[in-house]
Amino acid sequence: MKPFTYERARDPNEALRLVGTDGGAKYLGGGTNLVDLMRERIEAPERLVDVTRLSTEIEGKPDGGLVIGAAATNTALAAHRAIREQYPMLARAVLAGASAQIRNMATVGGNVLQRTRCIYFYDEASRCNKREPGAGCDALDGFNRMHAILGASSACIATHPSDMCVALVALDAVVHTLGVEGERSIPLVDLHRLPAGRPDIETELKPGELITKIELPPPLTKRSTYRKVRDRASYAFALVSVAAEVDVTNGKVRDARLALGGVATKPWRAWKAEEALRGQAATEPSFRAAAEAELVEAAGLRHNEFKIELAKRTLVAVLCELAGVAT
Repeated sequence: MKPFTYERARDPNEALRLVGTDGGAKYLGGGTNLVDLMRERIEAPERLVDVTRLSTEIEGKPDGGLVIGAAATNTALAAHRAIREQYPMLARAVLAGASAQIRNMATVGGNVLQRTRCIYFYDEASRCNKREPGAGCDALDGFNRMHAILGASSACIATHPSDMCVALVALDAVVHTLGVEGERSIPLVDLHRLPAGRPDIETELKPGELITKIELPPPLTKRSTYRKVRDRASYAFALVSVAAEVDVTNGKVRDARLALGGVATKPWRAWKAEEALRGQAATEPSFRAAAEAELVEAAGLRHNEFKIELAKRTLVAVLCELAGVAT
C-alpha cells in the first residue's frame, strides 16, 4: 500500500477543500471498499479525508419522503423504523448486501460509489479498461459467469456490485452533492454511467464532488420487496436481483417501480417492464410479458447466458409474490 496522509473533515466545505480537484485525495467513509482497493494497489490516494461524522441523520420529510445522510451506516439504514415500514425493499436490499461486520462500517455514500468486484479488475496481470484505459478486457473471452448481460460494451462487461443501489434506483432516489460549483441534485438512476468507451469513468460526479445525502420520495406503496439470487446464502454478490414496488388495484397493475441487479454495468431501472405492466391484469402471463420486454436486448456470453432466463423468472416470481398471484 502506498503511504498516505489522513485528515478528518469538520464540515462538508472543509472536506471539499481538503480533497480538492486534482485527484490526489479521496473521501473516506467506512473504507470497506476503498481500503481493499488500496491494498490491491488499484487505488493509490496521497490523502484520505474522513467524512464519516458529517451527515449521519435519517430524517422524514413533510411530504412523507425521507432524507438519508451520506455517512449513515448500512446497519443504521436497514434498522431505521421508517425504512423498514415505508421502504421494505431497501431494508431487505441492505441486509442482503454484506455481512453484519461490513454493514456496521459501510456508509450509504460509500455504497453508492463502490467499484466493481470483477475478478479481472482486481488482477494486475489481466487486461482491464476500467483499471487501465485502453488496455483491453480479458473478461470478454475469459470466465464471465458473473458479468453483465445489459448495458455492456466491447470495452467492459463488469457488473455494478451494490444491492442497496438497485433498491434506491427503483425508489427514484435523488443524490445531493457539494462541489466547487456548489450544490447539485442528481437522480440516482443517472448517477452511474454506462461503460461505452470509457469504463474507467464510472459516475457523473465531478472531481472532488462530495455526496452529502440521499433523498427518497414518498413510496408508491408499502407493497415492495427485494429478492437476491446468489450462489450461496451467506455473503455473496448477486447473480440476479430484483427490487420491486407494485400497486395493484382491482386486479390490475396501476403502477410499478422495478430495478435489476447483478445483470448490468450499472443499477438497472426496468423501464420497459414497468411500461408493459401499467394497466395490465395482475397475472403471471402479464408479468412474463413484462419480463420478456425488459430482457429483449440482453446479450449473454459463454458463461453467463443463463442469467437472461434467470432474470426473467426472478422478476416474474417477485411480481407474483407482491400481487398475491399463485404460481
